[in-house]
Amino acid sequence: MAAAVIALRLRPGDAVAVVGASAPAGTDLQVGDMVVRVTEDVPAGHKVAVADVPAGGEVRKYGQVIGLATRPIAAGQHVHSHNLAFAPVGHDYAFCADLDAARLGAAASPATFEGILRSDGRVATRNYIGILTTVNCSATVAKMVAGRFHKELGLLDEFALVDGVVALTHGSGCGMAGSGEGFELLRRTLAGYAAHPNFAGIVVLGLGCEVNQVRSLTEDFGPDVTAPVVAMTIQGSGGTRSTVEEATRAVLEMAEQANDVHRVAVPASRLVVGLECGGSDGYSGITANPALGAAADLVVQQGGTVVLGETPEIYGAEHLLTRRATTPEVGKRLVERIRWWESYVSALGASLDNNPSPGNKEGGLTTILEKSLGAVAKAGSSPLTAVYEYAQHVGTAGFVFMDTPGYDPVSVTGMVAGGANVICFTTGRGSVFGSKPAPCLKLATNSAMYRRMEDDMDVNCGAILDGETTVATLGEEIFRKVLEVASGRPSKSEALGFGEEEFTPWQIGAVL
Repeated sequence: MAAAVIALRLRPGDAVAVVGASAPAGTDLQVGDMVVRVTEDVPAGHKVAVADVPAGGEVRKYGQVIGLATRPIAAGQHVHSHNLAFAPVGHDYAFCADLDAARLGAAASPATFEGILRSDGRVATRNYIGILTTVNCSATVAKMVAGRFHKELGLLDEFALVDGVVALTHGSGCGMAGSGEGFELLRRTLAGYAAHPNFAGIVVLGLGCEVNQVRSLTEDFGPDVTAPVVAMTIQGSGGTRSTVEEATRAVLEMAEQANDVHRVAVPASRLVVGLECGGSDGYSGITANPALGAAADLVVQQGGTVVLGETPEIYGAEHLLTRRATTPEVGKRLVERIRWWESYVSALGASLDNNPSPGNKEGGLTTILEKSLGAVAKAGSSPLTAVYEYAQHVGTAGFVFMDTPGYDPVSVTGMVAGGANVICFTTGRGSVFGSKPAPCLKLATNSAMYRRMEDDMDVNCGAILDGETTVATLGEEIFRKVLEVASGRPSKSEALGFGEEEFTPWQIGAVL
């Protein structure tokens, strides 16, 4: 029988291959030079055994252990949650061992994008006015103010170079301790957004009696916040209607100043690109993530910065990053964050293998080890130069890591607070997402989902699986699209209006 379906064995010693399309029982799979007959139905993107594995034996993919067989697995069988389980794997962190191989040469020619150069030398990719809320109690009023500036209402008609007014609300700010890690995370996130070059002005809006006080927050902003800041409380301004009027006047005054900008050619070294994946599937580590990794390497070669996050989603693959850390201290810092997460989830009675999500598993991912090995591909192959805590300002060029949760909105919120001015988001299941004030590019891992959700997706990385392009070629395309979007071209998520509700600071600590 002629082979009907291609299956990808990613490394020579792997016990599994990923099927390129649904393979009913009896299908002959072409796996490199050999043919494997499927003995049970295997959905698209899922794994099929290409070698026998005994019960308790290690199952390898990407040349790495992704779990242990819970029963004997024969070649041709579907490999998933019914016969594969997570098991902790010891790793040799070998700090800096692969550093020389990871070093990238400079770009052959410098690239530029049309950015907005602020008076203090910072470079913006967008030109928004932001309304930051200190507490959930001021969220509705903030949205009322921003709602007055929707494009169709005309209040911004005189200010064509202002991209919009963004209300960033959240569910915290009171009922919490006024000190400690949770409080510090919230304050650091808000300060990071206030300092973001994509905001030309900031209104900070509180209720008045919350733990996270407006005055102390703005007094702590520091020299990084150079945009005009107007602070007010609903109680101090006389209630909802008068606060909306006062805030509207403040925004209009800022808009006049914010409109006095123009885009100029700036080097690609001024890019800070956040790398995120969500709604992953079995193709994520084969198509979109490696292609984004190739684009990330191009950013680094230009002298720019790429930020990888989602610490729970590099768990089990962190050794691939420590080996290319620029110093042992950088590598050890990453391991420290892994150990923190192990303690954190243990104290809460959870496990890091609670990730993958149900959608991830439906898409073919079985254990966190498998998911992580695909996720780190977003980081390309360049040296790891720094490790940051959540929402810390990113001041080191090259490939850096930020400690964020795996939950997409929380993770990206931390990256943007750290200064990311473009986000690249890979997805296999079809996540819808935006990240104002930073534009967000969406990269689909497979062609079927891309066609189904083309209004949401900017790049079809499924073309790699279809044999229409290569990882390297698509990486170059993604890099070009990053330059275009950084120059002002709206991404699909921006055109749809995403980006405000997705602002989600990481909440740690008791609700009091």
